[in-house]
Amino acid sequence: MRILILLALFAAPCVAVAQLDFVYIDSISVRGHKKTKKSIILREMLVGEGDTVSLSDLSALMNRSEELIMNTGLFNRAEISFKAWEGESNKVHLLVDVDETWYLYPVPIFELADRNFNVWWVEQGRSLQRLNFGMEFAHLNFTGNRDRLKISAKYGYTRKYALSYSLPFFDKAQTTGLSAEVAYLRNREINYATTGNKQDFFRDGENFIYQRFHANLALSYRPRIKASHELIAGYRQNRVDDIVSREKNPDFFLNGRNFQRYFLLAYSFSVDQRDVRPYPWKGSFFNAVLEKDGLGIFGDRDALTLWASYRRYLPFGQRWSLGLESGAKYSFIRHQQPYNDNRAMGFGSMSLHGYEYYIMDGLDMVLGRSALRLQLLEWGLDFGKAVPIQAFRKMPVRFYLSLNNDLGYANDPYTGQLNALSNRLLWGGGIGLDIVLYYDKVIQIEYSFNDLMENGLFLHLNLNI
Repeated sequence: MRILILLALFAAPCVAVAQLDFVYIDSISVRGHKKTKKSIILREMLVGEGDTVSLSDLSALMNRSEELIMNTGLFNRAEISFKAWEGESNKVHLLVDVDETWYLYPVPIFELADRNFNVWWVEQGRSLQRLNFGMEFAHLNFTGNRDRLKISAKYGYTRKYALSYSLPFFDKAQTTGLSAEVAYLRNREINYATTGNKQDFFRDGENFIYQRFHANLALSYRPRIKASHELIAGYRQNRVDDIVSREKNPDFFLNGRNFQRYFLLAYSFSVDQRDVRPYPWKGSFFNAVLEKDGLGIFGDRDALTLWASYRRYLPFGQRWSLGLESGAKYSFIRHQQPYNDNRAMGFGSMSLHGYEYYIMDGLDMVLGRSALRLQLLEWGLDFGKAVPIQAFRKMPVRFYLSLNNDLGYANDPYTGQLNALSNRLLWGGGIGLDIVLYYDKVIQIEYSFNDLMENGLFLHLNLNI
């Protein structure tokens, strides 16, 4: 497509077009958007109406603009084409052609309560008591302004009622946004301690022994395509049963307390230059969060923590890419923290291959991960009218082979004597098969090893809902 654009420009009937080395973006039209506002699409583009663009840069800017539009998560397809030009003035008209994805997800909840599928399947014996079920209503483009509304009611292992709403822009310049979230959770079972780098659980078959209330209000600022800032104010109120705070672990909230409440302030900064966010092939991503828990009002919490991560993706050749990831945590306040706020590795992206069954607590943490990936094959499935939702009738499928290699270290000065994997260098790695469905659904099947001479088959899912 890009080659045709350039050929069309040079082959225009007016000789002046071939002699000019720039084009003037006279107008941009959008086709295929039914719900999404046009301004939301234009905000993601690196070229705009009235811009003068070097002819040599035009193709790259249009390619990158397509990726940025796709990274909103609102579309299954985005293509920018050259529609028309005026020979004498070299004015061009761009057409953005999109296919909107399905925005409304009134779906039943059926999920695992454990950290990952492998813990539930192996260590928890596939217990049905450790499942959550319920209903979640998620609208990913509520008013057409890329705003997200989620309402959920969850039962089973965790009773959870939550409401969240995020509006990426509310000003004319489309740089400032607002989001809010409230949630109430309670459990009959609690992870009250870590022994041997495994979670210890206590369950009461009749009573809810762990209750939490969370509230967040965030102001975001995104002056440019790549960089974004977020200022978050929050409130936490947590309570455990006396048997937890007095008998199981007096350090759960510290000093044998069964009740904890505090305000928090956090600042988040990120620079995102990835080509495809759910499964990047090239580009980079940086994120840092500085969070102050406890503002001196209640005295139940006092922590100042920095979390940071950097990821770099380096393609070479047509089918190879090297992914390099690093992450770190540092606690500026060095006294002992409540058990539940002393996480380091083993949750979310701060994990090591081969250590899916373990967690490493601590004040500080550093890890590095690498993945050498080979694209095996790619094709598309067309379900036709067998799938009633238009957005899901055509499903691109891509397969990748990955070679993984990780290193990590967690500093746990207070409970490290109970956990042999803390305060030492850890290694994990292995091979994996990554399957990407549509644009943002990722399934990873991995056979991993660690330096304990353990190995196993592990499954990871990221559905981006």
